[in-house]
Amino acid sequence: MGDSRIHTETLGCRLNAFESEAMRELALGEDMENIVIVNTCAVTTEAARKSRQAVRRCRRRYPDRRIIVTGCAAQIEPDEFAGIEGVDIVLGNSSKLQPGAWRKLSRLTPEFDSGPSIVVEDVMEAESLSRHLIAGFGNRACAFVRVQDGCDHRCTFCIIPYGRGNSRSAPAGQVVDQVKMLVRNGYKEIVLTGVDLTSWGSDLPGKPGFGNLVHRIATLVPELPRLRLSSIDPAEIDEEFIAAFASHERVMPHLHLSLQAGDDMILKRMKRRHLREDVIETCRRLRSVRPDVVFGADLIAGFPTESETMFENSLSIVEECELTWLHVFPFSPRPGTPAARMPQVPPPLVRERAARLRRSGSRRVESYLDRQLGTIHSVLAESSSTARNGQYAEVQLDEPQIPGEILQVRIAGHDRRRLAGTTLKRELRQDRIPAEPALLA
Repeated sequence: MGDSRIHTETLGCRLNAFESEAMRELALGEDMENIVIVNTCAVTTEAARKSRQAVRRCRRRYPDRRIIVTGCAAQIEPDEFAGIEGVDIVLGNSSKLQPGAWRKLSRLTPEFDSGPSIVVEDVMEAESLSRHLIAGFGNRACAFVRVQDGCDHRCTFCIIPYGRGNSRSAPAGQVVDQVKMLVRNGYKEIVLTGVDLTSWGSDLPGKPGFGNLVHRIATLVPELPRLRLSSIDPAEIDEEFIAAFASHERVMPHLHLSLQAGDDMILKRMKRRHLREDVIETCRRLRSVRPDVVFGADLIAGFPTESETMFENSLSIVEECELTWLHVFPFSPRPGTPAARMPQVPPPLVRERAARLRRSGSRRVESYLDRQLGTIHSVLAESSSTARNGQYAEVQLDEPQIPGEILQVRIAGHDRRRLAGTTLKRELRQDRIPAEPALLA
């Protein structure tokens, strides 16, 4: 994303997308220009490699601009990124949303005689979430709101806590204010984001649960048509969350589970806090209160010590939980994590298992798309030609639309990846579009 003065390059998660926009606004507020902000990701070894590639690509594309590198990979390996030719500043995660940090950066001279400047603090010392409200995201479809950062858990494969620090939550009132402002600015869908989203509230007075936040937003911002949740931890889905999900149809019926595996022994070796049957029961409960819910999941293929039988348990949970939108990660050892020291699965077998999981996911997607033929959906136009329904399926539109408009479409077909929708007559959209978007029979 960019304009005439600032270009942002974002890798990784939705939280990074929010933070890139926030940094762009902070830089513009300090009248900075001719800069490139590369917001890196460290979730896997491959993500860190792609982050380094992105920095080099930006230097070639913008040879006359100052390069600021930030994000999780830069936080964890600041010297490595500082060593890339053309990098001017490495900015840590604790500072990247602090107005004072950008004020100091704006005063630095463009030339650095002594090499790049490294502004990286110990992220584990961060005790609160920086307050930053952003005005918008370019178009008027969906916007991200950061409600939480960091993680208190130490999964054996994950390096992210060392890039993000411990869990910190934004106060509920601040979140509601951000949502209200974005709705006033024309956004029809808000996506709540965080590193460990469902741990929201654990560090706040009274320790409110994430379900409490969802209920507050839905209740206090009735003019918001669609509220979507990013990845959630099955171990943190409690009765309060289920009640909020059941009570508010404006909470989109799509939940992406941080599942990682379907075998109990592998889950224990990952130091996850749920077991296979916990996830199956949680999906059953959620589907009982919202029959239209569609689940996505993160799954790791080839975790150390994974036998064929253990892998088959992960493969079968896709069917048992009717998981549809899969994010499959072939395991690669991340230096500094316990899993990197465990007995590894041969890389060719890791890739083969990842391919099998992806094929299973593709079959589930095609099955879901088949069931939508002839139904009517409420969708949000994300561009002039594409929209997205409540269950996160992309819909190809038959006629140009204004991004951000909510419409009704009849599903006429699909191409195995996305639905094709016929836009219904305008008077039907005006008269019958529900206040709370949902799948219509």
